Amino acid sequence: MNEGSWQDLSQRLAARGERRLVLVEGTREQALALVSRVLSELSPAGGLWVGESDALPYPALTTISANQARQHLGTENPVLVWDGWQGNPPDSLAALSGTLQAGGLWFWLMPELAEWDTFADPDYARMGLPAEGQHPFMARMARILAEDSSVIRLEANGDGAPPLLPVDDVAIEPFRPAATSDQERAIEHILHTGQGRRRRPLVITADRGRGKSAALGIAAVRLLQGGRHRILVVSPRKENVSTLFRHAAAEAGHDYTGQTLLELSSGETLQWLPVDELLARRPEAELVMVDEAAAIPAPLLRHILLGWPRVVFASTVHGYEGSGRGFNLRFRAVLDRETPHWQGLTMEQPVRWSSSDPLEPLVNRLFLLDASAVGPVHHDEVVIEKGRPAEASEQDLSNAFGLLVDAHYRTTPGDLRQWMDDPGAVTLVARQGADIVGVLWATVEGGLDTELAQKVMRGERRLKGHLLPQSLANHGGDAETATLRMLRVVRIAVHDQCRRRGLGRELLEHAARAARELQLDAVGTSYGASTELLRFWRSAGFNTVRLGISREASSGEYAVQMLLGLTDSGVAAQQRLSKRFSEQWPVMLPVVWPSLSPELVLAITSDLPSAPPLTEQERIELEAFAHGHRGFELSLAVLRRLTMQVGVAMRLSTSEQASLWIACVLQSRTWSNLRIQGLCHGQRDGESRVRKLTASMLSE
Repeated sequence: MNEGSWQDLSQRLAARGERRLVLVEGTREQALALVSRVLSELSPAGGLWVGESDALPYPALTTISANQARQHLGTENPVLVWDGWQGNPPDSLAALSGTLQAGGLWFWLMPELAEWDTFADPDYARMGLPAEGQHPFMARMARILAEDSSVIRLEANGDGAPPLLPVDDVAIEPFRPAATSDQERAIEHILHTGQGRRRRPLVITADRGRGKSAALGIAAVRLLQGGRHRILVVSPRKENVSTLFRHAAAEAGHDYTGQTLLELSSGETLQWLPVDELLARRPEAELVMVDEAAAIPAPLLRHILLGWPRVVFASTVHGYEGSGRGFNLRFRAVLDRETPHWQGLTMEQPVRWSSSDPLEPLVNRLFLLDASAVGPVHHDEVVIEKGRPAEASEQDLSNAFGLLVDAHYRTTPGDLRQWMDDPGAVTLVARQGADIVGVLWATVEGGLDTELAQKVMRGERRLKGHLLPQSLANHGGDAETATLRMLRVVRIAVHDQCRRRGLGRELLEHAARAARELQLDAVGTSYGASTELLRFWRSAGFNTVRLGISREASSGEYAVQMLLGLTDSGVAAQQRLSKRFSEQWPVMLPVVWPSLSPELVLAITSDLPSAPPLTEQERIELEAFAHGHRGFELSLAVLRRLTMQVGVAMRLSTSEQASLWIACVLQSRTWSNLRIQGLCHGQRDGESRVRKLTASMLSE
């Protein structure tokens, strides 16, 4: 064994291509003083301080807040110092750990491990979790850290001496970040895609530190040097592409100064654009590269896929920008349908640190970033039982969380904490033998007093948590609903091999049973609207009571909220909200949701209470439109009333003219727009088709 300085430790770790977590346990004041002394000895050229600026422990560090973590993805730091006394959002912790370079040290200032399970983390209040009491999520992390021999534990009131490392562990050939065979193969595939035939997109998936962004940058320049003229890059944030452009600049022989526009000597360009700007402007490009694709809503990815001749999608497999596996599962169907000759590539070899680095597997284990659903190997009958993630084995916890990751577009480490530490959480697991093949996670919400519910309805108060009752009170205009106690289904997932067997509906039936046992008034949900999911929830007895007025950032879809009443008060709320939404739907649809898909419009319309029967006068007007010369505009109101009649939406769904009807009657799109969309040849043709369809429905 050999004792040395902190500088020596960092250098020896760098030679091995490894990084370390340094846990500084004790009071905050003592920990800050100790870290300040250690950093003075270490003398890092830079790094990040996540904490209050007036407590900066070393002048070379850049002060950031925890919620700025994602802005630093793609950067590399020799040191990360995190003040856990100010809060520990799991997503940010996991994200920033990936910015440490080989030889890097992550100093985490926290109470002693034995106190973590009751530590009043300030970040809990942000998520509506109780800061006081027991915290199974924190207790689990403390247990994992205590068991990991790679974690350097320092007592805040100690001398801060660096740990000893075995001399013979230092590699004979020092580690150097360099291209791997995986990265070279990725570059070759990108070049082949960029130079090849149209409509053959490439999908690259990799963990952090595998060099996918560097491969994109290097390949982009080689393509431009080989004859391509313009390549565009998109990502969720500008900061995500710093690594890509740094390697692109180096490949082109340019200095990198943080630019997101690289122009070669012959005029060829590599340029980053925000996704919205790309889709709004639709500039010409021979190739579009999408980095961190899992963090971009699937509908936008589809527009990119169909809007340019050649596209490369790159996504992180595990993580905090959205799950690459969930992205793969969901986007695969689009790729198979639209571009069946697409290619997939997985990068596994780390570039920025060695395969022996202990920090990456530690972070993966802490936040279940590599959680995966194990396929069922038993053929036993499926049994549904109540679960407690706080008491689950690591294998069960990983399998269940893996199901949630695979089934949902974005499931993050923060969701793991919410699931484990929410005292109002209700968990159901479906087991086939020893295998978990389904999981439902729900939480108890509502029960506000009348005065508070009124303030929420008027927009005077906004509470942490209580997503569904607050939304129905404020946006739905129904304060009484917020006084009810309800169970909101946060996530529901069934293993791919067990779908289409009614297991999802069975989980919901058990959830309703659990809600009755808790004497709750209703079961509800809020999710990114899709036709398939709407049909699933309807089949379980839920009714649509609200549709969000803006697209969700995570899914790119409008949030639909559905309710199933259990008590008289809950059933009354379900009927009241559904009726109110039914009255608002034809008025709001052309203004708020003019681009909603026809399939989804019909699915929602079918789920709403029918309008009062048509009057005799309205039937006369419809007959005059269908068989006479009554104008379309004069008939628009009564055509909308016809759409809301019993069974009409269902009959429309089988018509070839359904998309035209929805677009012109319900969404008020212009005839020129409908002609461009290929729904008709113009106003005369469009009106003729609508008249015939009206006549057909009146004759049934």
